[in-house]
Amino acid sequence: MTSPTTDPVDPTDSPAPAHSPVPAHRTGPDDPVNGGVSFWYASDGLPAPRPPLPGDTAADVAVVGGGYTGLWTAYYLKKAAPDLRITVLEQRFCGYGASGRNGGWLYNGIAGRDRYARRHGHEAAVRLQKAMNATVDEVVRAAREEGIDADVHRGGVLEVARTPAQLSRLHAFHAHELTYGEHDRRLYDAAETAERIRIADALGASWTPHGARVHPAKLVRGLAAAVEALGVRVHESTPVTQIHPGRAVTPYGTVRAPYVLRCTEGFTAALKGQKRTWLPMNSSMIATEPLTAGQWADIGWEDRATLGDMAHAYMYAQRTADGRIALGGRGVPYRFGSRTDHDGRTQPETVAALRRILTDFFPALSGVRVTHAWSGVLGVPRDWCATVTLDRATGLGWAGGYVGSGVATANLASRTLRDLVRLDAGEDGPTELTGLPWVGHRVRRWEPEPLRWLGVQGLYAAYRAADRRESELRTTGSSRLARAADLIAGRH
Repeated sequence: MTSPTTDPVDPTDSPAPAHSPVPAHRTGPDDPVNGGVSFWYASDGLPAPRPPLPGDTAADVAVVGGGYTGLWTAYYLKKAAPDLRITVLEQRFCGYGASGRNGGWLYNGIAGRDRYARRHGHEAAVRLQKAMNATVDEVVRAAREEGIDADVHRGGVLEVARTPAQLSRLHAFHAHELTYGEHDRRLYDAAETAERIRIADALGASWTPHGARVHPAKLVRGLAAAVEALGVRVHESTPVTQIHPGRAVTPYGTVRAPYVLRCTEGFTAALKGQKRTWLPMNSSMIATEPLTAGQWADIGWEDRATLGDMAHAYMYAQRTADGRIALGGRGVPYRFGSRTDHDGRTQPETVAALRRILTDFFPALSGVRVTHAWSGVLGVPRDWCATVTLDRATGLGWAGGYVGSGVATANLASRTLRDLVRLDAGEDGPTELTGLPWVGHRVRRWEPEPLRWLGVQGLYAAYRAADRRESELRTTGSSRLARAADLIAGRH
């Protein structure tokens, strides 16, 4: 999700603002509502405020961050050990970050799998992939058990190709996924793709059943309520400014705990000493007005699979429960100094670019109104590998670096953190999750400024240029620009 038009107040510089509705912005009656966190809060409004930390306190586990990772971690720890004292600290409100702004893709993708295969062996990476496949089922199961209505629809994930070069990448991608045991994946030609969804110039698609559409804010709101019902203390409007062994420091007091777990994903750079740990990558989304029955008949999309493409600067979309299209992609990919936004506002040129993608895919929607636009950040490690770690010497743990695949990955990471804490405390032995290859993974830090700003801007300029070149030349091979960008970025 992409950057706003104004600079934020760094939460390490001042106490948290009062918990109040975050304003959205609209410049004219025909312009979309811009910001206000995200469209996902438009119908029900922002959640009722929870009190900030009242002062110094003690816990068995302090969880920093009230998004999917932090809340799932608290949930599974409390389920495993009901007497455990757990405190969650959130700088704004639960779901303020990527957990309340994402595209609603609950799917089995995981960042860094091929790198883990090279480092730990192919079978280790297969185990990781199988755990991700099962995680989609686990999130659906847990939501159902807790009575969370998150508009879940199990339509799988459909990824389409619209140029010869994209089609070549699609076939290679599909074959590669089969090597990780995903034998229920299906490959479609142009006619078969059109039977599922009518996208202009679609040449083929790959579909996996291991995916579902969700309403992100409903999921995180319900999860926060479930965690509180279990007896976890959740304090909002409480930014953590420093993390040390045995303590999490806030402007309102310090939480002392044997285990302090950092679950801050794209906002990690705001913590003291973490500026270059994970890069906060921006992504933006738009939502249309509800489409008519006739418009849906023109498009198809009856199975409501989440939708992506094989472009280098890729898009992602879902058919929402109330009949809209929510579509996202990269705008301005990164803000200088690893800064992040407050209210999700995005630039008009980014909104226009996403609208062009919408009408390129679905020309029949050229007159449809875009009602909402928003943005946010995701965490990107220098080697693009998601990771889960617990330092047994200090009790400090962390999970993240999901590179945009966090809706499901956060759940697997949280269950892994649970098992690592239980293992360290002597409550349980090693489990299948503690043996996965992403556990304990370390990576070098991002370059200092201005190098990382220049690098990211150049990287995505190269990807966009590669997409344009492939579209114009209609060649079957991927652009050399994109291959060079991948090497420079360290993605492969």
